[in-house]
Amino acid sequence: MKTSYDVIVIGGGPAGLSAALKAHEAGANVALIERNDELGGILNQCIHPGFGLKYFKQELTGPEYAQRLIDRLAATDVDVLLSSMVLSIEPASEENGHLHQISLINETGRYVLGAKAVVLAMGCRERTRGEIKIPGSRVSGVFTAGLAQRYINMENLKPGSRFVILGSGDIGLIMARRLSLEGMKVLGVYELMPYANGLFRNIKNCLEDFGIPLHLSTTVTKVIGKERVEAVEVSKVDENLRPIEGTQEVIPCDTLLLSIGLIPENEVSRTAGVELNPATNGALVNDTYETSVPGIFSCGNVLHVHDLADNVTVEAERAGSFAAAYALQGGDPAPADGEADGACIRVSAAQPVGYTVPTFIRKDRNASIYFRVRRPVENGVLVVKSGETEIFRGKARAYKPSIMECQIVPAKLLAGAGDEITVSMEEEK
Repeated sequence: MKTSYDVIVIGGGPAGLSAALKAHEAGANVALIERNDELGGILNQCIHPGFGLKYFKQELTGPEYAQRLIDRLAATDVDVLLSSMVLSIEPASEENGHLHQISLINETGRYVLGAKAVVLAMGCRERTRGEIKIPGSRVSGVFTAGLAQRYINMENLKPGSRFVILGSGDIGLIMARRLSLEGMKVLGVYELMPYANGLFRNIKNCLEDFGIPLHLSTTVTKVIGKERVEAVEVSKVDENLRPIEGTQEVIPCDTLLLSIGLIPENEVSRTAGVELNPATNGALVNDTYETSVPGIFSCGNVLHVHDLADNVTVEAERAGSFAAAYALQGGDPAPADGEADGACIRVSAAQPVGYTVPTFIRKDRNASIYFRVRRPVENGVLVVKSGETEIFRGKARAYKPSIMECQIVPAKLLAGAGDEITVSMEEEK
């Protein structure tokens, strides 16, 4: 382990692996820090197929996808620090030699490493019962879907026998199938919204093919039990997502799985003063994936939640390339504050578009704008405006919250834009 590097990548999942590989390929001296004792991140417990179709042009399981990246990394001289947790990042300054100071701890002690550029690739965590405040008994038998997945696929443990799943996110849907295949009973999947939040292929393959019912506009309103879950109460909700009195139903079960969303792991980002986007809980970045702190980049699920690992890899490769360029060439031409030379445009979203990434783009190059809608739109037309002037209009098609979209806006359309553009959607009848 050296004391300083050109690029330090924090996180050893698909984003961190991909960013480290690209930064190394660009000629940077790279270290990768991972808090677990193995690389691969969440992919290690995702033993189902469906990965790699876009990036590797081949269907893989999660561990197979991760192993391909790990094998590539093993063939390089990238320093890998496992079982090491980053505590904080002190941004570069004249006092610390213009290097970001990364404080980390592992079983051998506490260390501070310097880096010209940092890539944040810490992934995300699951929302828990406490974050949505489900009332009732504080009993065992309440799991996040990802934790139950790890128990079964990696620890060979059985979380329960009779399951209710709250939330129709992809992890919950995949776990409904996994539990069924292992002989456990899934009584139903309950979704607060009037539409499913997972990919269509998972609704079909994980629920319909196994005869598992999906109940929309329904939520869990109470957990019942003494020491372990004995039942849950579910209720229909109105258009304001509030439980409707008189619709309560008690479902006997011994386990409640929560698939209620993901939160980017940006605690370390905050220590560096990175500005976060309240719509995504990820960093505000420009089109090089640089954050509001010069020389610190962000990618993958710590930036915004992706639906495909393939997309994470592509995004992280770009972030790794730009981080290496920053470290080796001494800076980036598009700072995230948008104030350098008047060539930056701020990107904002208007309903039903929920957010956009990046937040700042350049006028002088094509922009790839990623976004999600907050609700299903059957016949939506994507519209990009600068003030009242329309600079881009897409074709009418369907949009779903479960799918992250990408729209490329050519530089020639951005040339005449002001200092801000808005991405919105018109619904055609």
